Amino acid sequence: MPIKKFKPVTPSLRTLTVLVTKDLSENNPLKALTKGKGRSSGRSAGLISSRHKGGGHKKKYREIDFKRNKFGIEAVVASIEYDPNRSSNIALLHYKDGEKRYIICPDKLAVGASVVSGDVVKIEIGNTMRLKNIPVGTIIHNVEMEPGRGAQICRSAGTFAQISGFEKGKCIVKMPSGEVRYINEECLATIGQVGNIDHNQITIGKAGRNRWLGKRPHVRGTAMNPVDHPHGGGEGKTKGGRHPVSPWGQPTKGYKTRNKKKPSKSQILRRKK
Repeated sequence: MPIKKFKPVTPSLRTLTVLVTKDLSENNPLKALTKGKGRSSGRSAGLISSRHKGGGHKKKYREIDFKRNKFGIEAVVASIEYDPNRSSNIALLHYKDGEKRYIICPDKLAVGASVVSGDVVKIEIGNTMRLKNIPVGTIIHNVEMEPGRGAQICRSAGTFAQISGFEKGKCIVKMPSGEVRYINEECLATIGQVGNIDHNQITIGKAGRNRWLGKRPHVRGTAMNPVDHPHGGGEGKTKGGRHPVSPWGQPTKGYKTRNKKKPSKSQILRRKK
């Protein structure tokens, strides 16, 4: 989607950008596939358990089909819609047997296109099949980590993985981070890249727009007092005086948290540095 800019008639409009959504449906989401969504606002028993959360616009949750387990039944893309719960757009499928489901919308999937899930289907955008039936080098998304669990990898806007090879019942998949790992070849994956690729090019432009998203202000540790943060205090403006840490002293910014003694058996190559 193209990005729209504004004339700088106010300070916030000078940098604000939005995505042009003329290709998205203006209809309300399908009522049968939506449900209420509660908000914790980062609180547990009234106490803040996750900072910088609260407020935000009311949302309805769209039930997404991450399993794609209707094998052999073709579906037609009825509409492509905005989903406030995720960065990617969603597509409404009308199956030939009358059922309707939402899926993550791949890039270049158009209204009226046909998609299908199965063991042996065409290598076309939006089709879902087992990893063992997908050729090496194919771009995929919505990848399962265990057969039947549903897609867990590559679901956000613009992401994709790539099949690098096969070995002893395992598929070698290159992840969006650059990490290479084994995945059971019986797992399902969808052909193509997740749509809404320009999502990461958006400039928020003003603080209020973050409040609409449920994000509260984030205060720098160096702006606090010593009683509130390890970086706080000092005469005049300081840089903290120590390596970056959280308010509770946990090292951050480059601190590795993976257990060296228990490497993942499914991991072949670590992510790019």
